[in-house]
Amino acid sequence: MTRILITGAASGIGKACAAHLAATGARLALTDLNPITPPAGDHEVLQGDVADPAFWDAADLGTLDGAIVNAGIGTAAPIATLSLEEWRRTMAVNLDGAFLTLKAALAAMREGGSIVTMSSASALRALPHTAAYGTSKAALLHLTKVAAAEAAPRGIRVNALAPGGVDTPIWDPMLDAGKDRGEQIAAMGKAVPLGRYARPEEIARQVAFLLSDDAATITGAVLASDGGFTL
Repeated sequence: MTRILITGAASGIGKACAAHLAATGARLALTDLNPITPPAGDHEVLQGDVADPAFWDAADLGTLDGAIVNAGIGTAAPIATLSLEEWRRTMAVNLDGAFLTLKAALAAMREGGSIVTMSSASALRALPHTAAYGTSKAALLHLTKVAAAEAAPRGIRVNALAPGGVDTPIWDPMLDAGKDRGEQIAAMGKAVPLGRYARPEEIARQVAFLLSDDAATITGAVLASDGGFTL
């Protein structure tokens, strides 16, 4: 039975990936700083901070067939007012956490496994107020390519998915609590050429494709799933 590590599994894309892969019969090792409600099945929950080396030193991952490097935080501020503390916090979670996850996953991975990292359209398009977030996700793309080059002799593939807007709780702090959430997300989605944000379940299916043997010759690639936002 396939065993897959998923970070950032408590909500949003990570939770959707867990539900989708569990439905295919995979066993999951789920991590998040927040409490996780695992899908039905024989799954392991490892609650902790992916940016903390001690968390990974203590984690018993067993043997993995795949990993989804998904844990991350959003930051929105112009460079002129972005604090060094916020910059470093973003890099700690989005980049240090990804590095530590990759390090642990590759050590536990079977020959011929597959890893997907979760980047962002912000890594591909320069947008105001995304200096910390976009830079962390752009660096993750290069880290993914280096990991792909290093892991290829073991038959392990490493790819990145770069979503644009996805209807997840990451937007909630920016929304007006007095207005309908769905209407606000729909309005934001109109800025995308395809006219809407993605659903987490759609991103989960794309991740599953990259993990699967259907993508057997794809490694070091970046799949932009952004509704045309970066055109």
